[in-house]
Amino acid sequence: MFKKLLLAAAALACGAAQAANPLFAPLYTADPAVLVDGGRVYLFTGRDEAPPGGKDYVMHEWRVFSSCDMATWQDHGVPLAAKAFAWAKGRAWASDVVKRHGKYWFYATVEHATVPGFAVGVAVSDSPTGPFVDARGSALVTNDMTRQTDIAWDDIDPAVFVDDDGQAYLYWGNTVLKVARLKADMTTLDGPITAVPVPHFVEAAYLHKRGATYYLSYSQHWPEETAYMTGPSPLGPWTPQGVVMARNLKTKTIHQAFFDFNGKSYVAYHNAELPGGGEHRRSVAVEEFAYRADGGIPFIHQTQAGPAANPAPGCRR
Repeated sequence: MFKKLLLAAAALACGAAQAANPLFAPLYTADPAVLVDGGRVYLFTGRDEAPPGGKDYVMHEWRVFSSCDMATWQDHGVPLAAKAFAWAKGRAWASDVVKRHGKYWFYATVEHATVPGFAVGVAVSDSPTGPFVDARGSALVTNDMTRQTDIAWDDIDPAVFVDDDGQAYLYWGNTVLKVARLKADMTTLDGPITAVPVPHFVEAAYLHKRGATYYLSYSQHWPEETAYMTGPSPLGPWTPQGVVMARNLKTKTIHQAFFDFNGKSYVAYHNAELPGGGEHRRSVAVEEFAYRADGGIPFIHQTQAGPAANPAPGCRR
């Protein structure tokens, strides 16, 4: 195992890592977000920096990796740090990234410096690998804008979806799932914040579309497992469809992102299966899966092998 870690570290030092779950050793990574663009998959993660036995999340920055074949990953470093938001205290928690108007929009969870609690910021870049800069100079969502719970961390885990008609939606929340439309500028809410009734919801909402069906996935219960619902629009109505990934053994969180690449379907998530991993030292992984004939997502088992190579046309590692 020690030899395997040395080889993985050498690969990262050269800017690339061979895929085998969990990915990106020796870094501890969490909360994956995925963007497919220009024949590449860009996988954004938080970075867990807690010491062995640490009792809290220590996260200061996000990382970005890319692949054109799902087998070899290039490390692009740090596209954004929590302190890039001048109004933030820190805490680089879960994020999401989308492309629109030829720019890349990074929605990030941070702790606000003056408004008690967590907030959602948005940064922008001309490149998926950054650097990203604050697009507003202020938070998009602050804890005092939502009153459904009294907890300080109910405004976390942003997920942005741009529909075929160009309308963008922001989903986020802990304990209570919330949704709001975004204006075309991608930095302004367009209308009210609405609570979405989801049984057993905890966090990690994610919206994707396949054909005419919208899939709203999320973490439920504690420790978390991944479940999903389907609906005819980005706002539902939603029909529960069940659990698609079981809870982890070494961390209570899981956090998924579904995506398609080069004709195949995948889910990114995190566990804590790297040596030394644990509740606050997590590790991102990816699995390939195939939708059922009825369009449903099957139960997906975690593997050590990860997905098989799937090189896109013109793929250059």
